[in-house]
Amino acid sequence: PIPRAHASHKGSYGDVAVVGGEGLAARGMGMAGAALLAASAALHSGAGRVLVALLDNGQQQLDPQQPELMFRRFDALALEQLTVVCGCGGGQAIARVLPEVITRAARLVLDADALNTIATQAALHALVVARGQHGQATVLTPHPLEAARLLGLTTAEVQANRLGAAQQLANQFNCVAVLKGSGTVVAAPDRVPAINPTGNARLATAGTGDVLAGMVGAHLAAGASALRAASEAVYQHGQAADDWPARQALTASVLARRVGGR
Repeated sequence: PIPRAHASHKGSYGDVAVVGGEGLAARGMGMAGAALLAASAALHSGAGRVLVALLDNGQQQLDPQQPELMFRRFDALALEQLTVVCGCGGGQAIARVLPEVITRAARLVLDADALNTIATQAALHALVVARGQHGQATVLTPHPLEAARLLGLTTAEVQANRLGAAQQLANQFNCVAVLKGSGTVVAAPDRVPAINPTGNARLATAGTGDVLAGMVGAHLAAGASALRAASEAVYQHGQAADDWPARQALTASVLARRVGGR
């Protein structure tokens, strides 16, 4: 977890807002779980406060298992003051909030359906690039298929040159890129990309990517640079899986709590 000074308070570690979780009514596919996993990971990674803006028309107002999470309407979020984790379980509903999120968020992690939407809209691509030009911290966390969509490549082409693909993402979008997978790659403009040494096949299960996005958000909110936040979160995410007992399955919800040493 993020180190904590004795003379500190919740405001010392920043606020993370998770935006995602398309409702069941939209397409018969409720995806609030992805957003809640990201929020749980941010909470257990040490964020001072975690806000959750589900795109479900206010159907969920409390997580009984994690009452610390504070549910908000999207239009009630003060984006300029927040580290936003956007896209987890966002489905098609994420498209209506992305322009505002990309433009206004103080610090931003883009994952999952946010990335899929950006891949199809040149205007959103340009807004992400502009964030880097304005010095706004931004981290992209694609898996290989999402990276392929963003780059106009096939998944096989991305996997054949993972270092090159991650660097191309970082350069093209002017931000930090985390290409997930076996040997996750962290890249930033004008830097040599790095291969993370931790992690194993226990992470090959639904929701672990959402957990990583929430972890990156917590590190950003606590004041780390985009590159440091991404690198530390990726390392700790993999280390939690490496420390897990070999014969026990690791689920994303357990992983979200494990990253905080619980």
